[in-house]
Amino acid sequence: MQTMTSTSNQHRCRSDEPADTTESARSSPLSRDDIFHVLQTNRRRDAIAYMLNRDGPVKMSDVAEYVAAKENDTTVANLTSAQRQRVYIPLYQSHLPKLDKKGIIEYDQSRGIVRSTDRIETFRPYLEDTTDSADSSTRGSPRSIVANAVGDYHVTSACASTGLLVATMAGLLQLPELTLAVLIVGLFTLATVATTITDSLASNDAIDGRSVH
Repeated sequence: MQTMTSTSNQHRCRSDEPADTTESARSSPLSRDDIFHVLQTNRRRDAIAYMLNRDGPVKMSDVAEYVAAKENDTTVANLTSAQRQRVYIPLYQSHLPKLDKKGIIEYDQSRGIVRSTDRIETFRPYLEDTTDSADSSTRGSPRSIVANAVGDYHVTSACASTGLLVATMAGLLQLPELTLAVLIVGLFTLATVATTITDSLASNDAIDGRSVH
């Protein structure tokens, strides 16, 4: 690490700020505002997520390809040259130097090499995939139970309405037309209410999920 640090100091990208100011920013603790500022852009988030799962130095081009694939919802193998270039330049000129300045990575720009520092672990709780944990945390909750019950009722009422109509038309069930109409309208009305409740619960779950992040 000492060798890499000295090399990085020699070849680090140029900055308009004095060297002592840069080193102070690299060594001072990250505040909550610093963390959120770093995580403001998808490209920095994806770059950090990539580095969190890598040991030792990696090529800057590998980081750029990963970020580009995420950004374009594709694989590295299917990236076009334009997609690579569109991500490579901002990472090279802006995002990686910013992470280096904060001491999150060591970025040897001239050699195109990136290495994580211990400080990068600060971001792991913010970037870990919480989908499974969120699902498990709400699976047995009252909101989840209600949503499942409402969803089951929606299906049941729709099937019952259709069954009543078919049975009456086939002569299998003798019901006055008014009674049949009231039953069908009532079931469809309740089904509509059930749909509204389900959508509302799903919307609240989505809001809760975003607030956790």
